[in-house]
Amino acid sequence: MFIRKIGIDLGTKNVLVYVPKKGIVLNEPSVVAVSKADGKVLAVGLEARDMIGRTPDTIVAERPLKDGVIASYKTTEAMLRYFINKALGGVRLFRPEVMVAVPGGITSTERRAVIEATISAGARAAYIIKEAIVAAIGADIPIGAASGYMIIDIGGGTAEIAVISLGGVVSSGSVRIGGTKFDQSIVDYIRHKYNLAIGERTAEEVKIAVGSAMFMDKPLRSDVKGRDMVTGLPRVANVSSDDTTEALQHDLELLVTAIKEVLHKTPPELSADVMDKGIILSGGSALLRNLDELIAQATGVPTYVADEPLLCVAKGTGIALENLESYKRSILATR
Repeated sequence: MFIRKIGIDLGTKNVLVYVPKKGIVLNEPSVVAVSKADGKVLAVGLEARDMIGRTPDTIVAERPLKDGVIASYKTTEAMLRYFINKALGGVRLFRPEVMVAVPGGITSTERRAVIEATISAGARAAYIIKEAIVAAIGADIPIGAASGYMIIDIGGGTAEIAVISLGGVVSSGSVRIGGTKFDQSIVDYIRHKYNLAIGERTAEEVKIAVGSAMFMDKPLRSDVKGRDMVTGLPRVANVSSDDTTEALQHDLELLVTAIKEVLHKTPPELSADVMDKGIILSGGSALLRNLDELIAQATGVPTYVADEPLLCVAKGTGIALENLESYKRSILATR
């Protein structure tokens, strides 16, 4: 069977690839290792992520996407080519049609860069669709209904907030807060409180192990290894979930403010629908402990985490691709 369609969730932290009838075939970090001398791509995905913070001066391991948009065009193209080829395997007779999910707040220039990078990476046609729409499709929300649904997709680089009705976005907001920002806030907090320097990957491990959006009655604890800022020697600190809550306070306040702004812009009829049905959270950062509870308390609207939140955008992209005609209105640009 010849695969002619691919859905890609082009995330700041991870790239997920969906192939119709097969489901999600790839889920790898969006990291590329490049040789400084000649700009040659040495590794992509999992292999490249293992190099972060461990490379010699001649190699740089970088994330070509920042805040959900292309920061480095050449490496993004190389990364897309790698993932398209890996998803299709061996020899292929047809260039595939590729649909890429992007943040709703990106500019027309950034959108064009995604389309051009996808075409250069080997696609026959490139379609762009808003992350909020495909996250809703992937979370099994009936977006075509004459009823309002609120989806918040919190990924690595951005949080996409949207109220969807009749297949379109009625009110929306995009704030550049996500997993990467959370990790950086944890790095800064641990450096400040414990005089301990840790890397981005260690911060992510702390967030997964003990991270919480709210203070817990029984705080979780975890040992964190890093470099002492005074002596320069390796040291271990015992970090609690309360530390992560404090570290993330500012980021979460900005997120809640953005959610409230979208709710303010929502027409009254749809606000009533959202109140009835609640807010749905998707994206990898929706897995942060107690985030749903924090949003519910701050907005007064019941909040739920979607099933498999990390996979919602990729699944939705694949479903939209399989039903292109039905979702024509939601697609922003094609070539």
